[in-house]
Amino acid sequence: MGTKAIMSWSGGKDSTMALYEIQRAGDWEIEGLLTTITQDYDRVCMHGVRTALLEQQAAALGLPLDKIYLATNESQEGYDTKMRTYLARCRERDIQAVIFGDLFLQDVRQYRERNLAQAGMEAVFPLWGQDTRALAERFLHAGFQAIITCVDLQALTPEFAGRRYDSAFLADLPPETDPCGERGEFHSFVYDGPLFRSPVPFQTGRTVVRENRFAYLDLIPSSAGVLVS
Repeated sequence: MGTKAIMSWSGGKDSTMALYEIQRAGDWEIEGLLTTITQDYDRVCMHGVRTALLEQQAAALGLPLDKIYLATNESQEGYDTKMRTYLARCRERDIQAVIFGDLFLQDVRQYRERNLAQAGMEAVFPLWGQDTRALAERFLHAGFQAIITCVDLQALTPEFAGRRYDSAFLADLPPETDPCGERGEFHSFVYDGPLFRSPVPFQTGRTVVRENRFAYLDLIPSSAGVLVS
């Protein structure tokens, strides 16, 4: 078995692909998934996915899910304090690293590396520097299934929320939009693929615009199977 690590987890395609690459390489023993939840809404930060659905996703992946709850207007200091507390508990369990799905934003990487170093841990980026178009195509070729849960209306129109992340979606993106949405143009939820014991069932609900900036599609846990409109 490899060295123990925690996977930084959003439920979306980049963290899923990072987990896929890490597990195939076999260098790290993934102890669980870590996600941040907006406490007031009980949803994944930025992605807007219900916590209950994320828990079903983790169960389908066969991994425990750790959650850090943040207030809607949580300060940076508050976030950093909660993260330091969590990382200290990880060190007590001999967990040596956190795995991230970041692709090319250097300031984000430096922030993560600095915080992990202060905790005596390593930040690992298995997807770093890869061509994002090729990475998107590899994600699809591997057989993963994802749906777009949030779009930034400064980059995309509301109609992109709720679409499958597939070749047609990629073809319809404006030229300036990153195929993996690395600059926050869109976020996704992965519900099936080679890592999954079974698909995560859900139904699609309403699309809601918040802050006059972000369009969120509500995914509703369902026992009836995956129903994508």
